[in-house]
Amino acid sequence: MSGRSSPSGGSLAPYLQVAPLAFLMITMVGIPLLTVVLLSFWEFDGIAVYPAFTWANYKEVLSSPVTLSLFLSTLKYALMTLIATTVVGFTCSYFLVFHVRDLRVQIALFLLCTIPFWTSNVIRMVSWIPFLGREGLFNSLLMQAGIIDQPLDILLYSDFAVVLTYIHLFTLFMIVPIFNSMAKINPNLIEAARDAGASGWQILWGVIVPLSKTGIALGSIFVVTLVMGDFFVVRVMSGGQSASVVSAMKNNIDQLYYPVASAMAVLLIIVVLLMVTAILRVVDIRSELAR
Repeated sequence: MSGRSSPSGGSLAPYLQVAPLAFLMITMVGIPLLTVVLLSFWEFDGIAVYPAFTWANYKEVLSSPVTLSLFLSTLKYALMTLIATTVVGFTCSYFLVFHVRDLRVQIALFLLCTIPFWTSNVIRMVSWIPFLGREGLFNSLLMQAGIIDQPLDILLYSDFAVVLTYIHLFTLFMIVPIFNSMAKINPNLIEAARDAGASGWQILWGVIVPLSKTGIALGSIFVVTLVMGDFFVVRVMSGGQSASVVSAMKNNIDQLYYPVASAMAVLLIIVVLLMVTAILRVVDIRSELAR
């Protein structure tokens, strides 16, 4: 009897276990987020910020046509990057899981995908500039091959360069969850579908894709949130010709317009939460991960 824990002690143990994580989440996420929300309602007279409740910051942001164009531009980057990373991530994961039989080779190739992450994001981003520039390697190869007569300006300092850099930076965040989902697929299901007369495409769309939807959903959440929260890639790779919501927030912060920047941040968080909610409505990640 003395070795048993009391009911009160047993019920308290889970709360004690989660307390350190809860403390970190509250101090590192909750309090800063609450500060941003409160600051978005404060007044700013061009010199100082005053703790007074006002909707003026949201009215200024929502009434500006620039805000709508910035959100549309950011959503465009997120959607284009999501489509490209999904195709690349699904293809790489499919090859690793279903075509590489040796586990050691599979692990080696998977680690090969992580090599770009051994360097800084800034270095990987800037490395595209000498490759895509007018005098860069790609334009030089095309001109030497006689494919083009003059360098292509669309390759660098354009939306193409921005999206290409996003794909390079964030594809691994799509590969990892899709690979994990595909690795859990029972090979007997594929054999059963093949014995039933299903073609390769029917197996792909009828078996593999549905069973990989959890990984696709998780990867989509990672990619969308990363793209929506970035401003440095847009600023550098577009040459200042394009902008995003976060880059506009950065400009407001540089000019000390903290309440307006906070209002834009709150709106951006709401948009991202709506996008994540839409993804979670399509795939019940909790039930899928519980399997």
